[in-house]
Amino acid sequence: MPTIGTGKNFTILDDIICKYGTQLFPGYNVTESMLFSVSRDADFGVNEEAGNQFIEAMEEVLAQRQNSFAVRMVCNNKSKILKDFLTKKLNLSANDIYTVDGLIHPEVLIKVEEVEESQPINSKKWKNFYPTELNPNEPMWDKLKTKDLLLHLPYESFDPVIKFISDAADDQNVLAIKITLYRTETNSAIVNALEKAAQNGKQVTAFIELKARFDEQRNIEWATRLEKAGVIVIYGIVNLKVHGKTMIIIRKEEDSIKRYVHISTGNYNANTAKIYSDLSFFTSKQEIANDVTLFFNLITGYSALQPMKNIYLAPINLKSQLLQMIEREIKLSTPQNPGLIIAKMNSLGHEEIIKALYKASKAGVKIQINCRGLCQLIPQKENLSENIKVVSIIGRYLEHSRIFYFQNGGQEELYLSSADWLNRNLDRRIELMFPITDSSIFQQIKKILLTYFKDNNHSYVLNSDGTWKQNFPQKGEKSFSAQEELYEEYKKRKELSEKDPKIEFQIRRK
Repeated sequence: MPTIGTGKNFTILDDIICKYGTQLFPGYNVTESMLFSVSRDADFGVNEEAGNQFIEAMEEVLAQRQNSFAVRMVCNNKSKILKDFLTKKLNLSANDIYTVDGLIHPEVLIKVEEVEESQPINSKKWKNFYPTELNPNEPMWDKLKTKDLLLHLPYESFDPVIKFISDAADDQNVLAIKITLYRTETNSAIVNALEKAAQNGKQVTAFIELKARFDEQRNIEWATRLEKAGVIVIYGIVNLKVHGKTMIIIRKEEDSIKRYVHISTGNYNANTAKIYSDLSFFTSKQEIANDVTLFFNLITGYSALQPMKNIYLAPINLKSQLLQMIEREIKLSTPQNPGLIIAKMNSLGHEEIIKALYKASKAGVKIQINCRGLCQLIPQKENLSENIKVVSIIGRYLEHSRIFYFQNGGQEELYLSSADWLNRNLDRRIELMFPITDSSIFQQIKKILLTYFKDNNHSYVLNSDGTWKQNFPQKGEKSFSAQEELYEEYKKRKELSEKDPKIEFQIRRK
Protein backbone atom coordinates (compact mmCIF):
# COMPACT_ATOMS: atom_id res chain seq x y z
CA MET A 1 0.00 0.00 0.00
CA PRO A 2 1.54 3.39 -0.93
CA THR A 3 2.38 5.74 1.95
CA ILE A 4 0.33 8.91 2.17
CA GLY A 5 1.98 11.74 4.12
CA THR A 6 4.32 11.09 7.03
CA GLY A 7 1.93 9.38 9.47
CA LYS A 8 0.59 5.85 9.74
CA ASN A 9 -1.85 4.55 7.16
CA PHE A 10 -4.60 2.06 7.79
CA THR A 11 -6.85 -0.10 5.75
CA ILE A 12 -9.65 -2.49 6.61
CA LEU A 13 -8.89 -6.20 6.47
CA ASP A 14 -12.30 -6.68 4.82
CA ASP A 15 -11.17 -4.58 1.84
CA ILE A 16 -7.91 -6.52 1.48
CA ILE A 17 -9.75 -9.84 1.42
CA CYS A 18 -12.21 -8.55 -1.19
CA LYS A 19 -9.45 -7.18 -3.40
CA TYR A 20 -7.12 -10.17 -3.18
CA GLY A 21 -9.68 -12.88 -2.55
CA THR A 22 -8.72 -14.77 -5.67
CA GLN A 23 -5.32 -15.50 -4.10
CA LEU A 24 -7.01 -17.15 -1.14
CA PHE A 25 -8.71 -19.67 -3.43
CA PRO A 26 -6.13 -20.85 -5.97
CA GLY A 27 -7.62 -22.70 -8.87
CA TYR A 28 -11.00 -20.94 -8.56
CA ASN A 29 -12.51 -17.87 -10.15
CA VAL A 30 -14.24 -15.51 -7.69
CA THR A 31 -17.36 -14.30 -9.50
CA GLU A 32 -19.25 -12.71 -6.57
CA SER A 33 -18.19 -11.33 -3.17
CA MET A 34 -20.01 -9.67 -0.31
CA LEU A 35 -19.21 -8.60 3.23
CA PHE A 36 -21.77 -9.70 5.79
CA SER A 37 -22.24 -10.17 9.53
CA VAL A 38 -24.82 -12.47 11.10
CA SER A 39 -26.33 -11.93 14.57
CA ARG A 40 -27.73 -14.96 16.30
CA ASP A 41 -30.29 -15.34 19.05
CA ALA A 42 -28.73 -14.72 22.45
CA ASP A 43 -31.66 -15.83 24.58
CA PHE A 44 -31.39 -19.23 26.09
CA GLY A 45 -33.15 -21.39 28.57
CA VAL A 46 -31.30 -23.02 31.45
CA ASN A 47 -32.56 -25.29 34.17
CA GLU A 48 -32.43 -22.89 37.12
CA GLU A 49 -33.38 -25.72 39.46
CA ALA A 50 -30.12 -27.49 38.64
CA GLY A 51 -28.65 -26.70 42.06
CA ASN A 52 -24.97 -27.62 42.24
CA GLN A 53 -24.94 -28.30 38.51
CA PHE A 54 -26.18 -24.81 37.60
CA ILE A 55 -22.77 -23.58 36.42
CA GLU A 56 -22.30 -26.67 34.27
CA ALA A 57 -25.77 -26.11 32.80
CA MET A 58 -24.86 -22.47 32.05
CA GLU A 59 -21.63 -23.44 30.31
CA GLU A 60 -23.49 -25.95 28.16
CA VAL A 61 -26.08 -23.45 26.93
CA LEU A 62 -23.37 -20.85 26.29
CA ALA A 63 -21.67 -23.31 23.95
CA GLN A 64 -24.99 -23.99 22.23
CA ARG A 65 -25.61 -20.26 21.76
CA GLN A 66 -22.81 -20.08 19.21
CA ASN A 67 -24.98 -22.08 16.82
CA SER A 68 -28.40 -20.62 17.63
CA PHE A 69 -30.70 -19.40 14.88
CA ALA A 70 -29.94 -16.19 12.98
CA VAL A 71 -32.00 -13.08 13.77
CA ARG A 72 -30.48 -10.52 11.38
CA MET A 73 -27.79 -9.95 8.79
CA VAL A 74 -25.83 -6.81 7.95
CA CYS A 75 -24.21 -6.68 4.51
CA ASN A 76 -22.73 -4.27 1.97
CA ASN A 77 -25.08 -5.43 -0.79
CA LYS A 78 -22.29 -6.00 -3.33
CA SER A 79 -23.91 -9.18 -4.55
CA LYS A 80 -27.67 -9.71 -4.84
CA ILE A 81 -27.07 -13.40 -5.60
CA LEU A 82 -25.17 -13.98 -2.34
CA LYS A 83 -27.56 -11.85 -0.32
CA ASP A 84 -30.58 -13.82 -1.56
CA PHE A 85 -28.74 -17.11 -1.00
CA LEU A 86 -27.81 -16.29 2.60
CA THR A 87 -31.26 -14.87 3.35
CA LYS A 88 -32.81 -18.17 2.31
CA LYS A 89 -30.24 -20.42 4.02
CA LEU A 90 -30.46 -18.48 7.30
CA ASN A 91 -34.28 -18.46 7.21
CA LEU A 92 -34.38 -14.67 7.34
CA SER A 93 -36.95 -12.32 5.86
CA ALA A 94 -36.30 -9.10 3.96
CA ASN A 95 -36.99 -7.13 7.15
CA ASP A 96 -34.08 -8.93 8.83
CA ILE A 97 -31.54 -7.69 6.28
CA TYR A 98 -29.72 -4.37 6.85
CA THR A 99 -27.63 -2.88 4.07
CA VAL A 100 -24.80 -0.43 4.84
CA ASP A 101 -22.58 1.54 2.51
CA GLY A 102 -19.66 1.84 4.94
CA LEU A 103 -18.07 -0.39 7.53
CA ILE A 104 -19.92 -3.46 8.73
CA HIS A 105 -18.35 -3.00 12.18
CA PRO A 106 -17.42 0.70 12.59
CA GLU A 107 -16.33 0.10 16.19
CA VAL A 108 -12.99 -1.17 14.82
CA LEU A 109 -12.02 2.47 14.31
CA ILE A 110 -11.76 2.87 18.09
CA LYS A 111 -8.65 0.68 17.97
CA VAL A 112 -6.94 3.23 15.73
CA GLU A 113 -6.80 5.69 18.61
CA GLU A 114 -4.90 3.12 20.69
CA VAL A 115 -2.05 2.98 18.18
CA GLU A 116 1.09 4.79 19.32
CA GLU A 117 1.42 8.35 17.96
CA SER A 118 -2.14 8.31 16.58
CA GLN A 119 -4.29 11.40 16.79
CA PRO A 120 -7.45 11.24 18.98
CA ILE A 121 -10.58 10.48 17.01
CA ASN A 122 -12.52 12.99 19.06
CA SER A 123 -11.78 16.60 18.28
CA LYS A 124 -11.33 17.34 21.98
CA LYS A 125 -10.26 14.90 24.69
CA TRP A 126 -12.49 14.94 27.77
CA LYS A 127 -10.96 14.11 31.12
CA ASN A 128 -12.49 12.29 34.08
CA PHE A 129 -12.00 14.61 37.07
CA TYR A 130 -11.32 13.38 40.57
CA PRO A 131 -14.06 14.82 42.84
CA THR A 132 -13.00 18.08 44.45
CA GLU A 133 -14.51 17.12 47.80
CA LEU A 134 -12.31 14.06 48.20
CA ASN A 135 -8.65 13.70 49.04
CA PRO A 136 -7.27 10.74 47.02
CA ASN A 137 -4.72 10.09 49.78
CA GLU A 138 -7.23 9.74 52.61
CA PRO A 139 -9.88 7.08 53.33
CA MET A 140 -13.47 8.18 52.78
CA TRP A 141 -14.76 7.07 56.19
CA ASP A 142 -14.44 10.42 57.99
CA LYS A 143 -16.03 12.29 55.09
CA LEU A 144 -18.99 9.89 54.88
CA LYS A 145 -19.67 10.17 58.61
CA THR A 146 -20.74 13.76 58.13
CA LYS A 147 -22.26 13.91 54.65
CA ASP A 148 -23.43 11.97 51.60
CA LEU A 149 -21.33 12.03 48.43
CA LEU A 150 -22.29 11.86 44.77
CA LEU A 151 -20.17 10.99 41.76
CA HIS A 152 -21.38 11.95 38.31
CA LEU A 153 -19.71 9.53 35.94
CA PRO A 154 -17.89 9.81 33.57
CA TYR A 155 -17.37 13.53 34.16
CA GLU A 156 -15.99 12.54 37.54
CA SER A 157 -13.63 9.64 37.96
CA PHE A 158 -14.61 6.09 38.93
CA ASP A 159 -11.44 5.95 41.05
CA PRO A 160 -13.20 6.78 44.35
CA VAL A 161 -15.34 3.65 43.97
CA ILE A 162 -12.20 1.55 43.48
CA LYS A 163 -10.51 3.36 46.36
CA PHE A 164 -13.57 2.79 48.59
CA ILE A 165 -13.33 -0.98 48.28
CA SER A 166 -9.51 -1.10 48.08
CA ASP A 167 -9.22 0.84 51.35
CA ALA A 168 -11.73 -1.54 52.89
CA ALA A 169 -9.63 -4.52 51.81
CA ASP A 170 -6.58 -3.12 53.63
CA ASP A 171 -8.28 -1.52 56.64
CA GLN A 172 -7.82 -3.70 59.73
CA ASN A 173 -11.05 -2.31 61.22
CA VAL A 174 -13.21 -3.45 58.31
CA LEU A 175 -15.04 -6.63 59.22
CA ALA A 176 -17.09 -7.43 56.12
CA ILE A 177 -17.79 -6.42 52.53
CA LYS A 178 -20.88 -7.33 50.53
CA ILE A 179 -21.38 -6.46 46.86
CA THR A 180 -23.52 -7.24 43.81
CA LEU A 181 -21.68 -7.78 40.52
CA TYR A 182 -23.64 -7.71 37.27
CA ARG A 183 -21.02 -6.61 34.75
CA THR A 184 -17.37 -5.84 35.27
CA GLU A 185 -14.31 -5.51 33.07
CA THR A 186 -11.69 -8.16 32.24
CA ASN A 187 -8.95 -6.96 34.60
CA SER A 188 -11.16 -5.68 37.39
CA ALA A 189 -9.67 -3.70 40.27
CA ILE A 190 -12.95 -4.31 42.13
CA VAL A 191 -12.56 -8.09 41.87
CA ASN A 192 -8.88 -7.82 42.82
CA ALA A 193 -9.83 -5.87 45.94
CA LEU A 194 -12.47 -8.43 46.92
CA GLU A 195 -9.91 -11.19 46.53
CA LYS A 196 -7.41 -9.28 48.66
CA ALA A 197 -10.00 -8.52 51.33
CA ALA A 198 -10.83 -12.20 51.71
CA GLN A 199 -7.13 -13.06 51.94
CA ASN A 200 -6.80 -10.39 54.66
CA GLY A 201 -9.42 -12.13 56.76
CA LYS A 202 -12.51 -10.04 55.96
CA GLN A 203 -15.84 -11.72 55.50
CA VAL A 204 -16.52 -11.04 51.82
CA THR A 205 -19.78 -11.86 50.08
CA ALA A 206 -20.16 -11.36 46.33
CA PHE A 207 -23.47 -11.83 44.56
CA ILE A 208 -22.45 -12.54 40.96
CA GLU A 209 -25.25 -12.61 38.40
CA LEU A 210 -24.34 -15.45 36.06
CA LYS A 211 -27.23 -14.63 33.73
CA ALA A 212 -25.92 -11.16 32.76
CA ARG A 213 -26.27 -11.36 28.98
CA PHE A 214 -22.97 -11.63 27.09
CA ASP A 215 -21.02 -11.55 30.35
CA GLU A 216 -22.03 -15.02 31.48
CA GLN A 217 -18.68 -16.68 30.79
CA ARG A 218 -16.67 -13.87 32.37
CA ASN A 219 -18.86 -13.92 35.49
CA ILE A 220 -18.44 -17.69 35.80
CA GLU A 221 -14.67 -17.17 35.74
CA TRP A 222 -14.89 -14.40 38.37
CA ALA A 223 -17.06 -16.56 40.60
CA THR A 224 -14.62 -19.48 40.43
CA ARG A 225 -11.62 -17.26 41.16
CA LEU A 226 -13.27 -15.48 44.10
CA GLU A 227 -14.39 -18.75 45.63
CA LYS A 228 -10.79 -19.97 45.58
CA ALA A 229 -9.76 -16.78 47.42
CA GLY A 230 -12.25 -17.49 50.20
CA VAL A 231 -15.09 -15.20 49.09
CA ILE A 232 -18.65 -16.35 49.75
CA VAL A 233 -20.14 -16.39 46.24
CA ILE A 234 -23.86 -16.37 45.53
CA TYR A 235 -24.62 -17.39 41.95
CA GLY A 236 -28.10 -15.95 41.49
CA ILE A 237 -31.77 -16.24 42.33
CA VAL A 238 -33.97 -18.78 40.58
CA ASN A 239 -36.04 -17.20 37.79
CA LEU A 240 -34.85 -13.67 38.58
CA LYS A 241 -31.86 -11.54 37.57
CA VAL A 242 -30.23 -9.37 40.23
CA HIS A 243 -29.62 -6.07 38.43
CA GLY A 244 -29.35 -3.72 41.44
CA LYS A 245 -25.87 -2.27 42.01
CA THR A 246 -24.83 -1.80 45.61
CA MET A 247 -22.08 -2.45 48.14
CA ILE A 248 -21.92 -2.26 51.93
CA ILE A 249 -18.80 -2.10 54.07
CA ILE A 250 -19.07 -2.96 57.76
CA ARG A 251 -16.40 -1.33 59.91
CA LYS A 252 -15.54 -1.52 63.61
CA GLU A 253 -15.07 1.93 65.09
CA GLU A 254 -14.41 3.38 68.54
CA ASP A 255 -17.78 2.81 70.11
CA SER A 256 -19.84 0.97 67.53
CA ILE A 257 -20.12 -0.86 64.26
CA LYS A 258 -20.50 1.55 61.33
CA ARG A 259 -21.89 0.68 57.90
CA TYR A 260 -20.89 2.51 54.72
CA VAL A 261 -22.98 2.10 51.58
CA HIS A 262 -22.36 2.62 47.89
CA ILE A 263 -25.35 2.40 45.59
CA SER A 264 -25.40 3.30 41.91
CA THR A 265 -27.27 3.43 38.62
CA GLY A 266 -24.28 1.85 36.86
CA ASN A 267 -22.19 -1.29 37.05
CA TYR A 268 -18.93 -1.92 38.88
CA ASN A 269 -17.06 -1.63 35.60
CA ALA A 270 -14.15 0.79 35.29
CA ASN A 271 -14.21 0.65 31.48
CA THR A 272 -17.85 1.57 30.96
CA ALA A 273 -17.55 4.13 33.77
CA LYS A 274 -15.41 6.17 31.35
CA ILE A 275 -18.11 6.37 28.67
CA TYR A 276 -21.45 5.73 30.43
CA SER A 277 -23.25 8.56 32.18
CA ASP A 278 -24.21 7.29 35.66
CA LEU A 279 -24.77 8.55 39.20
CA SER A 280 -22.83 6.91 41.99
CA PHE A 281 -23.92 7.57 45.59
CA PHE A 282 -22.13 7.07 48.93
CA THR A 283 -23.73 7.33 52.37
CA SER A 284 -23.43 6.17 55.95
CA LYS A 285 -26.99 7.12 56.87
CA GLN A 286 -28.48 4.48 59.09
CA GLU A 287 -31.84 4.38 57.32
CA ILE A 288 -30.20 3.50 53.98
CA ALA A 289 -27.66 1.14 55.56
CA ASN A 290 -30.47 -0.72 57.35
CA ASP A 291 -32.33 -1.28 54.07
CA VAL A 292 -29.20 -2.36 52.17
CA THR A 293 -28.45 -4.83 54.98
CA LEU A 294 -31.96 -6.27 54.63
CA PHE A 295 -31.45 -6.44 50.86
CA PHE A 296 -28.25 -8.47 51.18
CA ASN A 297 -29.80 -10.72 53.81
CA LEU A 298 -32.58 -11.44 51.34
CA ILE A 299 -30.53 -12.14 48.20
CA THR A 300 -27.94 -14.19 50.05
CA GLY A 301 -30.60 -16.35 51.65
CA TYR A 302 -29.90 -15.39 55.27
CA SER A 303 -33.44 -14.15 55.92
CA ALA A 304 -36.91 -14.01 54.44
CA LEU A 305 -38.25 -10.86 52.83
CA GLN A 306 -38.56 -8.00 55.32
CA PRO A 307 -40.07 -4.60 54.53
CA MET A 308 -37.57 -1.86 53.72
CA LYS A 309 -38.47 1.65 54.81
CA ASN A 310 -36.60 3.81 52.32
CA ILE A 311 -35.47 1.64 49.41
CA TYR A 312 -37.96 0.11 46.96
CA LEU A 313 -37.33 -3.32 45.52
CA ALA A 314 -38.47 -4.89 42.25
CA PRO A 315 -40.36 -7.10 41.72
CA ILE A 316 -41.80 -6.58 45.24
CA ASN A 317 -42.90 -2.95 45.54
CA LEU A 318 -40.93 -0.76 43.13
CA LYS A 319 -43.59 -0.82 40.40
CA SER A 320 -46.46 -0.27 42.82
CA GLN A 321 -44.59 2.67 44.37
CA LEU A 322 -44.07 4.28 40.94
CA LEU A 323 -47.77 3.84 40.12
CA GLN A 324 -48.69 5.28 43.50
CA MET A 325 -46.49 8.35 42.98
CA ILE A 326 -47.92 8.93 39.49
CA GLU A 327 -51.45 8.70 40.95
CA ARG A 328 -50.46 11.09 43.75
CA GLU A 329 -49.24 13.58 41.14
CA ILE A 330 -52.68 13.40 39.49
CA LYS A 331 -54.50 14.08 42.76
CA LEU A 332 -52.29 17.05 43.67
CA SER A 333 -52.37 18.61 40.20
CA THR A 334 -54.45 21.73 39.64
CA PRO A 335 -54.89 24.03 36.60
CA GLN A 336 -53.06 26.76 38.53
CA ASN A 337 -50.28 24.46 39.67
CA PRO A 338 -50.10 21.39 37.41
CA GLY A 339 -48.23 18.32 38.59
CA LEU A 340 -44.79 17.56 37.21
CA ILE A 341 -42.99 14.27 36.55
CA ILE A 342 -39.48 14.19 35.10
CA ALA A 343 -37.91 10.82 34.37
CA LYS A 344 -34.65 9.69 32.78
CA MET A 345 -34.03 6.10 31.76
CA ASN A 346 -32.71 3.79 29.06
CA SER A 347 -36.02 2.33 27.91
CA LEU A 348 -39.75 2.69 28.58
CA GLY A 349 -42.19 -0.06 27.72
CA HIS A 350 -44.15 -1.21 30.78
CA GLU A 351 -47.86 -1.27 29.94
CA GLU A 352 -49.09 -0.31 33.41
CA ILE A 353 -46.63 2.57 33.71
CA ILE A 354 -47.52 3.87 30.24
CA LYS A 355 -51.27 3.77 31.00
CA ALA A 356 -50.66 5.61 34.27
CA LEU A 357 -48.64 8.30 32.45
CA TYR A 358 -51.42 8.72 29.86
CA LYS A 359 -53.92 9.14 32.70
CA ALA A 360 -51.67 11.72 34.34
CA SER A 361 -51.26 13.64 31.09
CA LYS A 362 -55.03 13.77 30.56
CA ALA A 363 -55.35 15.11 34.11
CA GLY A 364 -53.01 18.01 33.27
CA VAL A 365 -49.76 16.66 34.76
CA LYS A 366 -46.69 17.85 32.84
CA ILE A 367 -44.43 14.91 32.00
CA GLN A 368 -40.89 15.16 30.65
CA ILE A 369 -39.10 11.96 29.74
CA ASN A 370 -35.48 11.49 28.70
CA CYS A 371 -35.34 8.04 27.14
CA ARG A 372 -32.15 6.96 25.40
CA GLY A 373 -33.45 3.84 23.65
CA LEU A 374 -36.76 2.03 23.27
CA CYS A 375 -39.85 4.11 24.05
CA GLN A 376 -43.28 2.55 23.50
CA LEU A 377 -45.12 5.54 24.92
CA ILE A 378 -46.71 7.84 22.31
CA PRO A 379 -46.25 11.54 23.20
CA GLN A 380 -48.17 14.57 21.93
CA LYS A 381 -51.25 12.54 21.00
CA GLU A 382 -54.47 14.53 21.11
CA ASN A 383 -56.71 13.68 24.07
CA LEU A 384 -54.13 11.19 25.32
CA SER A 385 -50.60 12.49 25.84
CA GLU A 386 -50.59 16.19 24.96
CA ASN A 387 -48.68 16.99 28.16
CA ILE A 388 -45.94 14.43 27.55
CA LYS A 389 -42.59 15.29 25.94
CA VAL A 390 -40.00 12.62 25.15
CA VAL A 391 -36.39 13.42 24.24
CA SER A 392 -33.31 11.30 23.67
CA ILE A 393 -29.71 12.48 24.06
CA ILE A 394 -27.22 10.89 21.67
CA GLY A 395 -23.85 12.39 22.48
CA ARG A 396 -20.29 11.48 23.31
CA TYR A 397 -21.33 9.51 26.39
CA LEU A 398 -23.95 6.78 26.59
CA GLU A 399 -26.77 7.95 28.87
CA HIS A 400 -27.28 5.17 31.43
CA SER A 401 -28.53 6.77 34.67
CA ARG A 402 -32.12 6.37 35.87
CA ILE A 403 -33.50 9.43 37.64
CA PHE A 404 -37.13 9.94 38.70
CA TYR A 405 -38.51 13.28 39.93
CA PHE A 406 -42.00 13.95 41.33
CA GLN A 407 -43.18 17.46 42.21
CA ASN A 408 -45.55 16.10 44.88
CA GLY A 409 -47.46 19.35 45.40
CA GLY A 410 -44.26 21.22 46.26
CA GLN A 411 -42.81 18.51 48.56
CA GLU A 412 -40.40 17.38 45.86
CA GLU A 413 -39.11 13.82 45.73
CA LEU A 414 -36.19 12.48 43.69
CA TYR A 415 -35.03 8.91 43.27
CA LEU A 416 -32.14 7.07 41.64
CA SER A 417 -32.56 3.55 40.37
CA SER A 418 -31.02 0.63 38.52
CA ALA A 419 -34.37 -0.04 36.80
CA ASP A 420 -35.77 1.05 33.48
CA TRP A 421 -39.54 1.21 33.10
CA LEU A 422 -39.76 -2.12 31.30
CA ASN A 423 -41.60 -5.36 32.10
CA ARG A 424 -38.34 -7.23 32.58
CA ASN A 425 -36.97 -4.64 35.06
CA LEU A 426 -40.06 -4.14 37.17
CA ASP A 427 -41.47 -7.69 37.07
CA ARG A 428 -38.59 -10.12 36.45
CA ARG A 429 -35.49 -8.55 37.97
CA ILE A 430 -34.20 -7.58 41.39
CA GLU A 431 -33.87 -3.81 41.12
CA LEU A 432 -33.38 -0.98 43.59
CA MET A 433 -34.79 2.53 43.77
CA PHE A 434 -33.64 4.86 46.55
CA PRO A 435 -34.43 8.46 47.55
CA ILE A 436 -32.08 11.42 47.64
CA THR A 437 -32.67 13.35 50.84
CA ASP A 438 -29.51 15.47 51.07
CA SER A 439 -30.65 18.92 49.92
CA SER A 440 -27.40 19.83 48.15
CA ILE A 441 -27.20 16.56 46.21
CA PHE A 442 -30.94 16.79 45.49
CA GLN A 443 -30.50 20.16 43.78
CA GLN A 444 -27.41 18.95 41.93
CA ILE A 445 -29.27 15.97 40.43
CA LYS A 446 -32.35 18.06 39.64
CA LYS A 447 -30.14 20.52 37.76
CA ILE A 448 -28.56 17.63 35.82
CA LEU A 449 -32.00 16.29 34.97
CA LEU A 450 -33.27 19.64 33.65
CA THR A 451 -30.09 20.26 31.65
CA TYR A 452 -30.94 17.45 29.23
CA PHE A 453 -34.17 19.15 28.17
CA LYS A 454 -32.28 22.31 27.13
CA ASP A 455 -30.16 20.44 24.58
CA ASN A 456 -30.68 21.66 21.01
CA ASN A 457 -27.60 20.04 19.55
CA HIS A 458 -27.55 16.32 20.40
CA SER A 459 -31.17 15.73 21.38
CA TYR A 460 -33.96 14.07 19.45
CA VAL A 461 -37.69 14.61 20.07
CA LEU A 462 -40.16 11.74 19.70
CA ASN A 463 -43.13 12.59 17.52
CA SER A 464 -46.63 11.18 17.85
CA ASP A 465 -46.10 9.07 14.70
CA GLY A 466 -43.16 7.23 16.29
CA THR A 467 -40.43 9.09 14.42
CA TRP A 468 -37.56 10.97 16.04
CA LYS A 469 -36.66 14.49 14.96
CA GLN A 470 -33.30 16.00 15.80
CA ASN A 471 -33.27 19.31 17.61
CA PHE A 472 -31.33 22.18 16.06
CA PRO A 473 -30.82 25.72 17.34
CA GLN A 474 -33.51 28.01 16.04
CA LYS A 475 -32.67 31.32 14.40
CA GLY A 476 -31.04 33.53 16.98
CA GLU A 477 -30.90 30.66 19.52
CA LYS A 478 -27.59 29.72 21.12
CA SER A 479 -26.35 26.18 20.54
CA PHE A 480 -26.54 24.08 23.71
CA SER A 481 -25.16 20.58 24.27
CA ALA A 482 -26.14 19.03 27.60
CA GLN A 483 -23.11 16.76 27.87
CA GLU A 484 -20.69 19.52 26.90
CA GLU A 485 -22.32 21.86 29.42
CA LEU A 486 -21.96 19.27 32.18
CA TYR A 487 -18.34 18.57 31.25
CA GLU A 488 -17.43 22.27 31.32
CA GLU A 489 -19.10 22.64 34.72
CA TYR A 490 -17.04 19.83 36.29
CA LYS A 491 -13.91 21.12 34.56
CA LYS A 492 -14.48 24.60 35.98
CA ARG A 493 -15.17 23.15 39.42
CA LYS A 494 -11.85 21.29 39.30
CA GLU A 495 -9.92 24.36 38.11
CA LEU A 496 -11.35 26.50 40.91
CA SER A 497 -10.47 23.91 43.55
CA GLU A 498 -6.87 23.85 42.35
CA LYS A 499 -6.65 27.65 42.63
CA ASP A 500 -7.97 27.72 46.19
CA PRO A 501 -5.21 28.36 48.72
CA LYS A 502 -4.36 25.40 50.90
CA ILE A 503 -4.80 26.39 54.55
CA GLU A 504 -3.04 24.39 57.22
CA PHE A 505 -3.90 24.78 60.88
CA GLN A 506 -1.27 24.26 63.56
CA ILE A 507 -2.86 22.60 66.56
CA ARG A 508 -1.30 22.97 70.01
CA ARG A 509 -1.75 20.14 72.42
CA LYS A 510 -0.68 20.09 76.02
